[in-house]
Amino acid sequence: MPPPADIVKVAIEWPGAFPKLMEIDQKKPLSAIIKEVCEGWSLGNHEGFALQIADATNFYITEKNRNDIKNGSILRLTTSPHLTAVQLHDRIQSSSMDAKLEALKDLANASRDITFAQEFINLDGISLLTQMVESGTERYQKLQKIMKPCFGDLLSFTLTAFVELMDHGIVSWDTFSVAFIKKIASFVNKSAMDTAVLQRSLAILESMVLNSQDLYHKVAQEITIGQLIPHLQGTDQDIQTYTIAVINALFLKAPEEKRQVRMTLCEEMAHILAQKQLRSIILTNVIRSPTPINDEMAHQLYVLQVLNFNLLEDRMMTKMDPQDQAQRDIIFELRRIAFDVECEPNNSGSTEKRKSMYTRDYKKLGFINHVNPAMDFTQIPPGMLALDNMLYFAKHHQDAYIRIVLENSSREDKHECPFGRSSIELTKMLCEILKVGELPSENCHDFHPMFFTHDRSFAEFFCICIQLLNKTWKEMRATSEDFNKVMQVVREQIMRALTLKPNSLDQFKSRLQNLGYAEILKIRQSERMNQEDFQSRPILELREKIQPEIMELIKQQRLNRLCEGTCFRKISNRRRQDKFWYCRLSPNHKVLHYGDLEESPQGEVPHDSLQDKLPVADIKAVITGKDCPHMKEKGALKQNKEVLELAFSVLYESDEYLNFIAPDKHEYCVWTDGLNALLGKEMTSDYTKSDMDTLLSMEMKLRLLDLENIHIPEAPPPIPKEPSNYDFFIKCSLFPPFTL
Repeated sequence: MPPPADIVKVAIEWPGAFPKLMEIDQKKPLSAIIKEVCEGWSLGNHEGFALQIADATNFYITEKNRNDIKNGSILRLTTSPHLTAVQLHDRIQSSSMDAKLEALKDLANASRDITFAQEFINLDGISLLTQMVESGTERYQKLQKIMKPCFGDLLSFTLTAFVELMDHGIVSWDTFSVAFIKKIASFVNKSAMDTAVLQRSLAILESMVLNSQDLYHKVAQEITIGQLIPHLQGTDQDIQTYTIAVINALFLKAPEEKRQVRMTLCEEMAHILAQKQLRSIILTNVIRSPTPINDEMAHQLYVLQVLNFNLLEDRMMTKMDPQDQAQRDIIFELRRIAFDVECEPNNSGSTEKRKSMYTRDYKKLGFINHVNPAMDFTQIPPGMLALDNMLYFAKHHQDAYIRIVLENSSREDKHECPFGRSSIELTKMLCEILKVGELPSENCHDFHPMFFTHDRSFAEFFCICIQLLNKTWKEMRATSEDFNKVMQVVREQIMRALTLKPNSLDQFKSRLQNLGYAEILKIRQSERMNQEDFQSRPILELREKIQPEIMELIKQQRLNRLCEGTCFRKISNRRRQDKFWYCRLSPNHKVLHYGDLEESPQGEVPHDSLQDKLPVADIKAVITGKDCPHMKEKGALKQNKEVLELAFSVLYESDEYLNFIAPDKHEYCVWTDGLNALLGKEMTSDYTKSDMDTLLSMEMKLRLLDLENIHIPEAPPPIPKEPSNYDFFIKCSLFPPFTL
């Protein structure tokens, strides 16, 4: 007879004693269980003891998380969180530097547990740590120079403990003094600083900026981009990542109380980011570094790319004022460059004649409104950004600009490619492709190296694409009625070229040269053939017969992938300090093994290192998207569309949940498909549909393959009869004839 569901069999350790095997009744109060354990080892004062998970995390067992204890778990009897916090609070104030160092090491490890963190914070531990940083830093550094090298670790462990405690979100960031901020900033501004101290200091500054608008102003006064640049010139990718994260945080949290202030700060930041020094340093020392770019660095570069493009949002959402003479002068400049005309004096010719001349030229320039082209730029998006791009193209690529305008003005009306209209629609399309104005995603790593190779990368991107559009228009022999079709082809050309991740704008341009209209037609034709659905009855019957086999093959692949396991990220307020956990399915498909990790693994994690288990038989349902409990709890994540698309939860007995956020869409589809397959439900992900189409098409083509009309028999051909006699010989020039 199976044991009751509330009874859990565990092993409990106590230093210096043989481990005990116990059955824990989950219905009993935790204090009663601890008392029973203490009595077994004749330990008094059971209120001073607690149970911990006996693994690298050392997390305390509480009434809230006691249901996480599974059969076979190993627990440890230890001092209670309150008593441990009191002891460490005293030890870190020791006059002995060696004792202080050991205490800070223990504090840094213990602070990862929220139960201990709450107790230590209640003792005003955060204030104690900040005081140690503010007042003790110089003394530690002097001691480091004249005594033992271990003193250099004091500050590192102090900041590590501080970071871990603040990561729980118990204490507000607004409570810290200017002196503390100045001290942390000073660690970043110093040219020679311990790597661990620099890492923690950058992480603290990033969290201050992201979590407090008031601290943003204080940090911005202490840290400049120029002071951060030297940290990008080193070879430590972690330091580079933290540095770019601080730049992103300062950029992202520019205040929005007043639009004018926002504009001023954005223009200032745009000026800073446009400095060739910063851009070239990131390009040379980070993007083109021999060290491969890890996921976190890729994410920070993606965020920087998005924030840089978002500086264009104001121009994109600004309508042109037809009465603004300065803005109208830009249109006059476009006309002057294209047709090499000077501004006529007011008394030259009649007003009607001048209007007629302007109208003719504006029509050649491809504006929709020939009389008042300023009206073309009242649509938002792209607003004034389109006019900015046109002027940049006309000034910096003048020969190409004049050629495009004159070429099209000499064609028949129906075959001309309208430069003005094309530029406006192309700018709008590029903004959609690069998602200008959208906040960066939490899990995206999609940065493009080529956008870090030029100070005006978006404008140069436009210049390449407007020439592509004109070339494609000619190749398609398009007319004005085909305008939308041309734009669709151009969008496809750009997207396919971007997918190849060119390293420079010249490489991007070269890729586009190989993606002409004829090539796009070939690709489309090939894709159509691959997806072609034969409609004859025998073929349809064959498809229906094959489909279950293919679906079973996909199911086995999903389950095999679950058996290999995946590393998932635990999202926290400070993204780069996220913890990892691993989950994998047992080979017999009956149990999910999972557990926390210190860092992302390089390969598979063995089952025996994953302490927690969830029987597949206990799983009730798989929940996805906004219905997941962890999406309802975390407001910041709830509003992030991409995170919502990667979230799923497993509901098991007693309405408990195991919550996931997949690293990418592929892993999301694999896991939701695999879990649904385990529950006997249909696999409905886009990935399954794609696999089904691909594998089914391949199988159909193999079965219908025409081998030059050669019939392949069902059975092997018969062995021929023996000859009537063996009277034959082999004639060879190297050997004499041999006769049988």
